[in-house]
Amino acid sequence: MRKFMYLMLLFSIIAWSANAGGYQVRLQGQKQTGIGLIGTPFNLGASSIFYNPGALSMMKNKYSFSVGVSTIFAKALYMQAASDNYARTDNKTGTPFYAYGAGKITDKITIGLGIYTPFGSSSTWDDNWSGKYLIQNISLKSFFIQPTVSYKINDKLGIGAGFTYVIGNVKLNKAVAYNNASSELEGSGSNIGFNIGIYYKPCEKLSIGIDYRSKVNMKVEDGDANFFGIPNALSSVIPSKNKFDAELPLPANLDFGISFQVTEKLMLAAEVNYVAWGTYDSLIFKFKENGETLDSHNPRKYKDSWIMRIGGEYALSEKLILRAGGYYDPSPCNDNYFNPETVSLNTLAFTFGLSYMPTDKLSIDLSYLQLHGLKGERSYEPANFSGDYKTQTCIPGIGISYNF
Repeated sequence: MRKFMYLMLLFSIIAWSANAGGYQVRLQGQKQTGIGLIGTPFNLGASSIFYNPGALSMMKNKYSFSVGVSTIFAKALYMQAASDNYARTDNKTGTPFYAYGAGKITDKITIGLGIYTPFGSSSTWDDNWSGKYLIQNISLKSFFIQPTVSYKINDKLGIGAGFTYVIGNVKLNKAVAYNNASSELEGSGSNIGFNIGIYYKPCEKLSIGIDYRSKVNMKVEDGDANFFGIPNALSSVIPSKNKFDAELPLPANLDFGISFQVTEKLMLAAEVNYVAWGTYDSLIFKFKENGETLDSHNPRKYKDSWIMRIGGEYALSEKLILRAGGYYDPSPCNDNYFNPETVSLNTLAFTFGLSYMPTDKLSIDLSYLQLHGLKGERSYEPANFSGDYKTQTCIPGIGISYNF
């Protein structure tokens, strides 16, 4: 019985995940964000390092550079059924960024380097909310470094590939159901992956792209586990300081997109993204001390998802381009294993953007993304915790592109 109590105590404080749409952040180019986050069928210079390395060799200039940042203002609301119990998150502002540079070695070969942040999350709930034993706050960050090479087979077809080195960090805090005790887990890890793409332009008006970004398993080894206020009766089983190992998958993506130049000024595009979230079945923690008692297996049971995107742009003048788009992002979370660390709901999204070119070489790019997480009832069965959730997020962004 006593061992069962220890296991339940651990189970109530160690579970790990992230944010909306799973924990993926597809904000790696302001021009692409403005067109519904579509990027695979476009030849937009250095930002193709992320969206489609195959298009990089087709860039029009010898050198291309692009940098940008977005600011994420996200709120989640929890409401307990048939009661006045509710809670809101008070999240810190997220700032995903990107920086790309590319240059032609020959007419057919282009190389580049990208640094970007395609996965991350931050959620902060009130310390005394009813789900405090599941989560109080979490911060998940990842940084991708991608050297890339692209080859132009002919004037219509380009292929490319990039090697990704990934660095990640996670920190979370939860309450413990004994004497106002609490826990803090923090760790970091790294691993490798790849990104390959094909860009095809069969005629002047039509462009087609396909891109595959591999799964990356982020392994935390010897992470720090600190427990505060643990009762003396449990201190020999749950040390105040411990080490843990865990693993979090960053899922693979397969993207297919098509764009069509309807008129000299109007371009329309569509894209389908397949995200292999099903690889995130459970989260396993292994502790260095008292592992036989403390190790835990936490079900997540994510499912693969398909995202449909549409968008377009209109050249108002030679110096000003307007953009808009939209998409529907179904949540990959299992409704019965929905942990409020990951307030990921079925989401409607609308995007807007513009580029202003004061010179032929310089482009100032602005974007805005509005996300509406559709209200729904969710539960986390292992902890017998349920309620209604809804989310709202706005993400303005700014970038600069320079080509010469």
